[in-house]
Amino acid sequence: MQVGLVAIDGCFSSGVAALLDILHTAEAHRSTVDQAIPDIGVDVLGTGSQVTMSAGLRLPVDRPLSDIDQFDVVVVPAMGTMTGDDTLSALGGADARRLIATLAGLDRTGHTFAAACTGVFPVAEAGLLEDRRATTSWWLWPAFRQRYPTVTLDVDAMVVADADTITAGAAFAHIDLALALVRRVSPALAQHVARLLVIDQRASQSSYVALDHLSHNDPMVLAFEHHVRGHLDEPLDVGEVAADIGTSRRTLERRTAAALGMSPLAVIQRLRVERATHLMRTTDHSLDRIAAQVGYANASSLRTLMRRIL
Repeated sequence: MQVGLVAIDGCFSSGVAALLDILHTAEAHRSTVDQAIPDIGVDVLGTGSQVTMSAGLRLPVDRPLSDIDQFDVVVVPAMGTMTGDDTLSALGGADARRLIATLAGLDRTGHTFAAACTGVFPVAEAGLLEDRRATTSWWLWPAFRQRYPTVTLDVDAMVVADADTITAGAAFAHIDLALALVRRVSPALAQHVARLLVIDQRASQSSYVALDHLSHNDPMVLAFEHHVRGHLDEPLDVGEVAADIGTSRRTLERRTAAALGMSPLAVIQRLRVERATHLMRTTDHSLDRIAAQVGYANASSLRTLMRRIL
């Protein structure tokens, strides 16, 4: 497996380092696991002789971006932006535009495209994720959904593989992305590397999602969230809540789907779990008492919901 890691100025330094370290570790231990495992080579691709990453660290470039079609796997790490608006703005930078044009011009045959966090945006911008499943950082969910409506976004997942694309979630999901690439070569090698580097399996971003940080400006959805937060200890019917905030159930469903990518019921459930998790961490209340505080009759019902969401 020959990997071309595309780095542009401002890219997330720890994400790039994680990809390089894990892939180099896999190559170093490949023959000890099984001599039949194919070589794993990694080259940094860029538009100049070096890249200045987000923390000011400088990374030498091994090959020009124009050599990208010579690699089996093309990996785009995070761009180092911290908000949805900044991420969308960064797509207009000179290096990003060149990367997007290069990706869009590639013959997809024989290539796998991988990206993590904000790096998923240029891959989507190049049209490589149209009608595919993908993931990205959970807090980028609204910006991504609005710009790329043809992509089926699974923001709960840490890694999503669909045909010739592999995408990963928030910044440190670069680790999970690197292991997913190694796993494609050899599951045994990926397991060995994970043990060597003490990497825990993290299948989901769900437990990290905080609705307060999913930026959107839909006043109806904000009113819905505010109403729900004020009544979490009560039974909540979506139709009744919709009426309370002056809309219909159907309209509310459409607006929450557009703003947050989930149904009103899913929003209520997430807010209940969010409140319950906070109470579990900050109080000594029994789980039965916490369940009552977030609208459930008993601890068993709350546990079932938490297992499904977290």
